[in-house]
Amino acid sequence: KDKEETVDTEEPIITDENSPDETDEEVILPYAAPFSGERSEEEFTNRPVLVTVNNHPKARPQSGLASADIVYEMVAEGNITRLLALYQSELPSQIGPVRSARDYFINIAKGLDAFYVAHGYSPDAQMMLRNGEVDHINGMRYDGTLFIRSNERVSPHNSYITGDHILEGMEKEGARPTIEKLPSFEFYNSAQDVPLSALASIIDVRYGSSEDFHHMYSYDTLTQQYNRSSGGTLTIDHESQEEIRLANVLFFEVVHQTIDKAGRQQLDLSSGGKGYLFQAGVMKEIEWQQLDGVLVPMENGQPAKLVPGKSWIHLVKTNPGLDQMVTFTP
Repeated sequence: KDKEETVDTEEPIITDENSPDETDEEVILPYAAPFSGERSEEEFTNRPVLVTVNNHPKARPQSGLASADIVYEMVAEGNITRLLALYQSELPSQIGPVRSARDYFINIAKGLDAFYVAHGYSPDAQMMLRNGEVDHINGMRYDGTLFIRSNERVSPHNSYITGDHILEGMEKEGARPTIEKLPSFEFYNSAQDVPLSALASIIDVRYGSSEDFHHMYSYDTLTQQYNRSSGGTLTIDHESQEEIRLANVLFFEVVHQTIDKAGRQQLDLSSGGKGYLFQAGVMKEIEWQQLDGVLVPMENGQPAKLVPGKSWIHLVKTNPGLDQMVTFTP
């Protein structure tokens, strides 16, 4: 934490009677993290990193999720979901298990101008990576060097990468390490600024009928954040054992199309659609749009304001749709 300035008590404190008492005035730090809105004395200059993280029950609890500014969750095939963990304000020591790329994962990475990390690929994704659509490293090339197999789990749920190895991979690939493209996200100063609307302290989302992909979010009025569980088990970070805590939980309705016998999907990430935004214990009906390649929550034609902190964004199928997949209670 930043060191607080101390005041010499022997000298008189001169205040302007027209200005608020210094002890009541919240100091706003000069720089905001572009993907979380959290503020710091230092500028956030790192290029975002996007990692495909395994969400199979055998891969849980995952490592590094607590450090992600944003986690995107969407289906990889059928109703089995995979995570895209976005790191910009901090890069954790351990991330994984890392899984394979899909073409729409790469499109999201490209829109974010992120350095993309995956282990494996679908045929379409392999072609995009070969064509240099994004700066990336892949475990198919760096297995055993940058990507390390854990002996605690079985393949394909055991490939991990460290933050240092990601930076080493950037250097090996000649990738730019600094951020150049800022997203169109807007943030409140704090959760207290969120207007009161429909109360929603418990949120449920189901991908298919399996309890393994039944996720629940619960709002804590003390921390003003949401915790998360999957299949009835609290989502924690494997390394630190800390609960995942989120300031915003979002749902974007996206057109999906099954494209092969393996159940792989094609997602329309350009047309926009309906959305839900949960923050500060309330729910808003919103829309989402792709703005300069980035999926952005929208309200009344403007980017919807987020509460500073970490966000989890679900992409859900238009069929059955938000109304069927997502339920909430006050």
